[in-house]
Amino acid sequence: QVQLLESGGGLVQPGGSLSLSCTATGNIVGINVMGWYRQVPGKERELSATILPDGQTEYADSVKGRFAISRDNAKNTVTLQVHSLKPEDTAVYYCNAYAMVTGMWNLEEYWGPGNQVTVSS
Repeated sequence: QVQLLESGGGLVQPGGSLSLSCTATGNIVGINVMGWYRQVPGKERELSATILPDGQTEYADSVKGRFAISRDNAKNTVTLQVHSLKPEDTAVYYCNAYAMVTGMWNLEEYWGPGNQVTVSS
């Protein structure tokens, strides 16, 4: 099994910045794509950004130019730097990873518990 531990959410003013971090622990053989998704009440969870082991990234149109995702493969961590925050960025942010664990021969999807980000003055 894999556990994803998130940190870094909180309250920030419009235009502000913060950093979200996620570390994967467990009997990990390897991790493929890692990413961040977000969800507001009453809506489906949506992609914010993903990153492959080689550093290739993908961003939702709504966050392009404001969010930056990075990862440290040696530490099994993924970080999301968020800038120029808007009230509509308020959501619960979830870390996501596709990982292979010891004794398994396929990638499984894992989710963190979620981290609240509130953008408000």
